[in-house]
Amino acid sequence: MPAVLQCPGYPEAKLRCLAESLQCREVQASTLLALMGEPQQYSYPSVFIYGHRATGKSHVVLALLTELELPHAAMSCVECFSRGLLFEQVLMALFGPEAAALLPRCASFSDFVRVYRQMCAQEPADQTRYIVLERAELLRNMEANLLPGLLRLQELVDDNVTVILLSEIVWDKFRPSTGCFEPLLLHFPDYTKAELQQILSRHSHPSYTPELYSSYINILLGVFYSVCRDLRELRHLAALNFTKFCEPLEKGEAQESDTHKLWRRVEPHLKRAMQTVYLREVSSVQWEQQQMDEKEATALRGLSAHAHVELPYYSKFLLIAAYLASYNPARTDRRFFLKHHGKIKKTNFLKKHEKTSNHLLGPKPFPLDRLLAIFYSVVDSRVAPTASIFSQISSLVTLQLLTHIGHDDQLDTPKYKCAVSLDFIFAISRTVNFDIVRYLYDFL
Repeated sequence: MPAVLQCPGYPEAKLRCLAESLQCREVQASTLLALMGEPQQYSYPSVFIYGHRATGKSHVVLALLTELELPHAAMSCVECFSRGLLFEQVLMALFGPEAAALLPRCASFSDFVRVYRQMCAQEPADQTRYIVLERAELLRNMEANLLPGLLRLQELVDDNVTVILLSEIVWDKFRPSTGCFEPLLLHFPDYTKAELQQILSRHSHPSYTPELYSSYINILLGVFYSVCRDLRELRHLAALNFTKFCEPLEKGEAQESDTHKLWRRVEPHLKRAMQTVYLREVSSVQWEQQQMDEKEATALRGLSAHAHVELPYYSKFLLIAAYLASYNPARTDRRFFLKHHGKIKKTNFLKKHEKTSNHLLGPKPFPLDRLLAIFYSVVDSRVAPTASIFSQISSLVTLQLLTHIGHDDQLDTPKYKCAVSLDFIFAISRTVNFDIVRYLYDFL
């Protein structure tokens, strides 16, 4: 049961309705109501509300002002990117378009205060007026006197007005070096996992039971909660992947009670969606199309699908050795992998046909013994040629990171070719702290 909001001067029915709509934010709403006081009372001149993205700051403030029918002007500093636009929108919302028309073309803060005082004389306030500024951190990029002036606007215009600033950053990043009036601070913490479960489960699908949707949200949070606490992002992901979760139910392959079977079906799709959380690399329509054509898309993606393969430690060095063997001429191995090779300049053994970059010509095949020789040279510790090493080579071929070259009857001297890109091998090298550029002939 939600907590009941209590504040004298407001109808109990409206407060009860607000408590139901401000789920998991009753404490913050109650604190804000206490700061606002009764409608006719003077409120504190300025309130600074901060918290991470999608923690309910704007929703709570605007719900209170709208439901309680309090006079207010709400705008985003992204849209009101100049002081002239900001002053015009405030006067228009509080007093009407005729007040905004009194501003000069290039209005200063003094002009805004003058027009505001003039309108207050014509329309005295019988209750507190509120000015709500979202993305308030952008005020720091405007004139130096704007933020200090807004914080003490109540004193300057001699009116019962409160300025509420909403931001994702803390007040210490706002405070001017010259000093200013200190606002009251109110923090909105991140939603807990239980609160997110409660909020997201409210909007269940009409075709399915609330219990099924609640179990789906529990699965979703189990995957995404460690990397994403953004309510809007989670709500978007829930709507995007729910059809995949329900596919076995639509086909008659499972019942609503078969949670484990439904989880196994949707798990790979959720993990794939986690790779692009927040990025919006594709639209929702494109994502759904990819989900429908996932079999064809998997075949077409080719090697890009291996960008997320996690390899064992020695398999990474085997892949690095294979890349070096594919893109370095065999006669340069002495130059790169022998300690006492002497000084050999590139120009001394550069042939005419090698003036073209080996990376432009593509990977060359190499025998197994050359691969192992390079591998033992670049790996940190001494490794014996065991069956485990040879099985890891077979695994790299299975993963299509290496390509087996030659006929089936060539059992004694198999040849391979590396099938990964330069960016991929750079990423693999960074994970084992290996500077591969020092060993590539094209970068010598």
